[in-house]
Amino acid sequence: MTELVPITLLAWTPIVLLMFLMLPPRRAVVIAFIAAWLFLPVPVPDSLIIRGLPELDKMTVTCLAVLLGTALFDKNRLLSFRLKRFDVPMILWCLVPLFSSLTNTDVTIYNHPAISNPIYDGLSEALRQSVTWGLPYLIGRVYFNNLTALRELAIGIFIGGLVYIPLCIFELKMSPQLHFLAYGQHPHVDFRQGVRYGGYRPTVFMAHGLMVALWMASATLVGWWMWFSGALKNLSGAPVALLAVPLLLVTVASKSVASILLMGGGLGLLYLATKSRARWPIIAVIAVAPCYMAVRATGLWDGVSLINYVTVITGENRAESLQVRFINENLLSQRALEKPVFGWAGWGRSRVYDRYGKDISITDGQWVIALGQHGLVGLAAFTGALLLPVWLTLKRFPIRLWAHRSVAPASALAMVLVIYMIDNLLNAMINPVFMLVAGALAGQQAVRIHVHRSRTPEQRSENANATHHPSPDTRAAAVESP
Repeated sequence: MTELVPITLLAWTPIVLLMFLMLPPRRAVVIAFIAAWLFLPVPVPDSLIIRGLPELDKMTVTCLAVLLGTALFDKNRLLSFRLKRFDVPMILWCLVPLFSSLTNTDVTIYNHPAISNPIYDGLSEALRQSVTWGLPYLIGRVYFNNLTALRELAIGIFIGGLVYIPLCIFELKMSPQLHFLAYGQHPHVDFRQGVRYGGYRPTVFMAHGLMVALWMASATLVGWWMWFSGALKNLSGAPVALLAVPLLLVTVASKSVASILLMGGGLGLLYLATKSRARWPIIAVIAVAPCYMAVRATGLWDGVSLINYVTVITGENRAESLQVRFINENLLSQRALEKPVFGWAGWGRSRVYDRYGKDISITDGQWVIALGQHGLVGLAAFTGALLLPVWLTLKRFPIRLWAHRSVAPASALAMVLVIYMIDNLLNAMINPVFMLVAGALAGQQAVRIHVHRSRTPEQRSENANATHHPSPDTRAAAVESP
């Protein structure tokens, strides 16, 4: 690791403040979050680790810098914030570590015979969770609480995918080297994670190739849906259709089967729901993650049928990887349900050990981590924080409007949240940009969308001399906040 890593992380705060001075605050927020996610270094230097405080990684630094910039240059934005009922899941998700620690004061584990200060541990973890998850949500609530602002955020995500195209192409050819060339260290300790299907999988400046693949899939989904709906036809004079094609190709070349399937399925469901004007496809996909967690945690489904299906589609290697995940989910779920309400808290107490004290479990999915550390309460809060904004979007905007050019950015980002939640069933890759989206969707204001139906020339001729009355050809759909 070179000295550039701590220098870059420490210099990012004044750079963000400079953005607030030179740009409209909302645009500064979009650029700060996406640029940090795309380019800042992954490893956290030991010199920036302070016991009891959140690690100063690239997104923690960004969240705190944006909060400072808002307080200094746009404080009325913060003062306008009002708590709503739909904020409860996120608040609970930020506070549940404290309850988890307080309910584990008498528990000892291997290598940690005495956990002497549960209040300190709980407050420290609650602070970390608040900065990592809560701050992006709050910033999304105050900065992107209308459709115009949400469109700007969606365009920013699309541009973020386009910016990564040449970098991904470079690493597809030369192997994941950009992070090493810039910062002197590979982002992942196991370089083999960058090798897939006889070639390389790009990592660029993220912690894992799966992160890159999900990001590119999300940007592709947003770009294609906004183009299809007419919400974005041109970008700086370039047709969006021409930009979206190479983005799609690079996403597929990133070699993540799950991300490709989630992207394709998300676009297909949006098209099916808007064409049929039926809410059930969206409701069904919202229910995927909760249903999966319910049947896996309780042992009602062992996953063998899915393993057999994956074997046929992708081969034995991917199926074996999935089987390992399922075996560990079984072990970790059983361990978690020994403390079902608030979980085992930290210090590795939710993991599984053999009789010699060796950790024999692998935690891949964010959902099983949440269940083990914070119990059913924490898992419910985590799930609600991600999926409640999608449900609110479905309530506020009738499905017939999801392909309307004004609402399309909101519907695309809602689908991004859904596929991110589904990805959390298999992976634990925190992306604060998506929490920014969650806050933005949750805080959408009531609007009025006018949908105009075109008429034939004969219909226009018949009505040319008629007294004007409101007709079904021009309908106003009132969209109300809950």
